[in-house]
Amino acid sequence: MESIKVLIVDDNILLCKRITEHLTAKNGLVQVECAGNGAQALSMLKKVKYDILLMDLILPQVDGFGVLEGLRQNDITPPPSIVVISALSQDDVIRRACNLGANYFVVKPFDIEMLCRRLLDTPAPMSVNDAAPLSRINTRNSNIKSLDERISNVFLAVGIPAHIKGYHFLREAVKLVYRDRTIINAITKELYPGIARAFDTSASKVERAIRHAIEVSWARGKIENINGIFGYTIYSKHEKPTNGEFIALVADKLITDDLTRNEQASYAV
Repeated sequence: MESIKVLIVDDNILLCKRITEHLTAKNGLVQVECAGNGAQALSMLKKVKYDILLMDLILPQVDGFGVLEGLRQNDITPPPSIVVISALSQDDVIRRACNLGANYFVVKPFDIEMLCRRLLDTPAPMSVNDAAPLSRINTRNSNIKSLDERISNVFLAVGIPAHIKGYHFLREAVKLVYRDRTIINAITKELYPGIARAFDTSASKVERAIRHAIEVSWARGKIENINGIFGYTIYSKHEKPTNGEFIALVADKLITDDLTRNEQASYAV
């Protein structure tokens, strides 16, 4: 059986490393190479036939759209299956990427485990008319509240005010752990620094602000609400979770709710 060749194009070295580790651990026949900018990616694509191209849109030198255009201009055939990953989620951005040949579009931050499963299941390249944004495939019923809204409802119930910095850092942390549970095990090396980059601040300030948000919640005496949300007594007035414990607790609650909802939906079919 021939190996699957994957090219990851992203200037986030850590993300490239984590995706590479997940892919190679799942399938010993996967060969992964990385490029840190669009110009390097185009050069590599001209020399090697890759089965899958996993690429961010925001890149140094040549951006993702430039790479997609370059693939066409250089008539690289057959083209790889193209999976775009980006924090840009506007409809016109997704539409442009797909019109330029992207087969799937994944919105950052994402669940690395799910992404890798999708990559290994990616079929041969499809035509533009057949292309389906992965973000749309994963979109649940519009009647279900968004992840941001669900997290905000939890924070409101436990007494974390929206005006403090820790609120926003904490919400981002929960979202990241919700999408990739393993990152909670690298809270100081990956989670805090990742949030710091997104908000243009330092990891230490992120840690302190999240700690302050949790302290505020406990000071407001919302312990009964916290225990009520999770369905059982977890903490008392004098017991405060660490940042990691609280983030994991909220993320697990959201994941459990999703599993319960999916089971109920399967019974209803």
